[in-house]
Amino acid sequence: MGNGQLVEVMMKVVTSLTLSQVSEETDTAQACSEVLMNGKSTGVTIHGKVLEAAIQVDEHRYLLFVTDGVIFEELLTVLLFDTSRGVIDKIIIGGAYSTGHFENLKVFPRSVSFHFTGDTAWTIKVLASATIKLPFTDPQGVSRPLGLRKYIDITRSPLNNS
Repeated sequence: MGNGQLVEVMMKVVTSLTLSQVSEETDTAQACSEVLMNGKSTGVTIHGKVLEAAIQVDEHRYLLFVTDGVIFEELLTVLLFDTSRGVIDKIIIGGAYSTGHFENLKVFPRSVSFHFTGDTAWTIKVLASATIKLPFTDPQGVSRPLGLRKYIDITRSPLNNS
């Protein structure tokens, strides 16, 4: 472990991570929740109140799929949570006045796919280490905070409605 090698763990859905709401949404702010691991505080507070899914990526990292629980205006926030460093990457899918419903989650050894808005399948891959984040390279409908590095790659493809 000390030689810089990653322990190979296949991605899997876990129930050990949950959210505990610490503040309600207001007209100007999202609800906030604390991330709990096995019911214990992690000290990490995030925006959002509904944990749609938690995926273990490796020994210390998890993908969290979080919404606000608002029926007609929904954003999906995907967080990469590291147990020792907190949230290390974040993407948001959706936009103002858009509706979405998180469904059809499929977990593969190194990626996850799901449906959220429209006739679109989204695929997320978590990188072993950070890469340089180039502007305007994410698919339409995806936003990220400003920064130079990313750990999450996301792609979208139309659903085959034949």
